[in-house]
Amino acid sequence: MQVEVLNISGKKTSKTVELVDVIYNAEANEHCVYLDVKLFLANQRQGTHKSKERAEIARTTKKLKKQKGTGGARAGSMKSPLFVGGGRVFGPRPRDYSFKLNKKVKSLARISALTTKAKDQAITVLEDFNFEVPKTKSYTDLIQNLNLNDKKTLLVLGAHNKNVYLSSRNLPKAKVVVATDLNTYDILNADTVILAESSVKVIETILNK
Repeated sequence: MQVEVLNISGKKTSKTVELVDVIYNAEANEHCVYLDVKLFLANQRQGTHKSKERAEIARTTKKLKKQKGTGGARAGSMKSPLFVGGGRVFGPRPRDYSFKLNKKVKSLARISALTTKAKDQAITVLEDFNFEVPKTKSYTDLIQNLNLNDKKTLLVLGAHNKNVYLSSRNLPKAKVVVATDLNTYDILNADTVILAESSVKVIETILNK
């Protein structure tokens, strides 16, 4: 699939880029996408939640009332979860939410996500560029030139570029990643994926194995 390359002014250049069918026109596997997104979200969780159970509550162990004759149920400790301030039954404990996912499944998930974007015509290829200094307005002008003002965008760079990254950091609907860090969640979360010209080859090297 041939795609025209745009410059930062949003105008077409004389160059075109080949987006290989193996990555951008494959058969999407929704289950692999689901698993990879689930893994990504699980890895974002700190897992530091904790509540005190009965054995961890610091309260008196004195018997509250006599065993019989009150007309109510017997009670032996204020630590009981039946009382306000008592320990919680089966409360949350610190845990790790991550799980194992095979490399081929992750790769197929990213291919499926890129295929979906390509079929929706939500992929734009941009000529490699750089900003002289980090400036949010420079990145805002770039998005405006591409007519993507109100859309979530994901810019994929071929290599790390500090000025471009810092210029986009204050914009809530813009995200910049390096091609080697591209993940399924970011692709699907964006309305439009902007591929820097140099990133196309990097993605092809990683996913077309």
